[in-house]
Amino acid sequence: MPLRPRATLAAIATVLTLAGCSSAPDETEKAAETMPTSAGRLAATLDSPIDITLRWKDDEPGVAGRTVEFATEEAGPYTALEFMPPGRTTYRHPDLMPETPFYYRLRPYFGPASAPVEVSLPPGEPSAEELTDNQEWMTPRTVKRPRVGTAPLTARSAGRADANAAAAPKDFKPTVMHATGIKFTWTDRAADEDGYLLEVRQAGSGDYRPVALLKPDINTFGLITLPEEKRASYRVRAFVYGEQSNVVHLTTGSDPGA
Repeated sequence: MPLRPRATLAAIATVLTLAGCSSAPDETEKAAETMPTSAGRLAATLDSPIDITLRWKDDEPGVAGRTVEFATEEAGPYTALEFMPPGRTTYRHPDLMPETPFYYRLRPYFGPASAPVEVSLPPGEPSAEELTDNQEWMTPRTVKRPRVGTAPLTARSAGRADANAAAAPKDFKPTVMHATGIKFTWTDRAADEDGYLLEVRQAGSGDYRPVALLKPDINTFGLITLPEEKRASYRVRAFVYGEQSNVVHLTTGSDPGA
C-alpha cells in the first residue's frame, strides 16, 4: 500500500509522501559505495495498452523492504510509487497515460526498526477545540536531546549487509493527543540514514506497513490516524537506500476507451 497523505499542511512541508518524493542525485552514488549490488533484475510487461506490471526476484539478503520508482524520461526525475515489505515480487501500475514512455527502477532499503509500541485511541472524533488548538506537535522536526553514540545502519558479515541493532531508534514513545492524533518521539542513533519510516500494524493485521516517510535527523512527528488505526502497533525505522536495479522502459498504447 502506498504511503497516504495525512491531514496536516505542516507535515506535508517536511514529510516526503509517495505522491512526490524523488531521488536526490547523490543518493544512489552513496548507496553503491556501501551496499551490496542488487542481484535480482527488474522486468516489466504491458498487460493492456495502459496497464503495466513489474516483476523481480526476492533474492537480496538483509533487505528491510523495497521501493518502486518511475519517471517519464530516462534521466528522471524519478517518483516513488510504494515502499513494500520484503517478500513482494510484483507491482501493478494501472490506468496510465496513453502513448507515454514509462521508466521504472527498484531500490532496496536497509536498516533496523525500533521496538514496537501499542497504541489505543479514545473512541469517536476529536473536538472542535482540539482541532483548532496549537498543531505544532504534528510538524516533523528535530528536537535537541542529550548526545548519544551513533552507528552505521548496516554491518557486514559473511557477504551480507545486516541491520545494525546499535543504530536502531531508541526510546520510541507515543503520546495520544486526541481521538485521532498521536505524537511520536524517539532518539536518533543512526550515523548515515537516508531517512526514517514510521510503520503501522493495525489490530488483526500480520504485517507492518509504512505510513510516513521522514527526512534524516527527524526525531518527533505527529500522525493523524485513519479509522482502522484506532488500535494499532507502531515502530520507526532508520534506513539507507541500497543500489538501484536496472531501469526498464515501456511505452503505453492508445487509450482503449477512446
